Amino acid sequence: HALATVATTPRTMAQSNHTIVLIQYTENPNSRTYMDFETLVQGVDGVCAIYESELKRCNPGIRNITYDVSDLYKYIDQLTDLSMLIYNAQTTSYIPRGKDWIKTQVFNHLKRQAAH
Repeated sequence: HALATVATTPRTMAQSNHTIVLIQYTENPNSRTYMDFETLVQGVDGVCAIYESELKRCNPGIRNITYDVSDLYKYIDQLTDLSMLIYNAQTTSYIPRGKDWIKTQVFNHLKRQAAH
């Protein structure tokens, strides 16, 4: 898989918690892809952006689409696979995280955004 082509230095990853989001949209193996983010926060925001893009695609006539975190959870649950690999500087390796952990991060991320 293309993961071997991720080009970042260990120093950069250690400072920023480099995050790789792995996603498979359907049962079709060709729907697998990944996204590369400098930070965990950017990775979580990327997951939200994927859902928001899907909402816009499904509702092209609506300018402002709002959603509840439970809607985003349902979207995450219906994905064939969603996981994150988060760089850990202490072990110089990536820690895998699954859907439940990602949902907790998404909730905290949206809660922080709403507070600002």
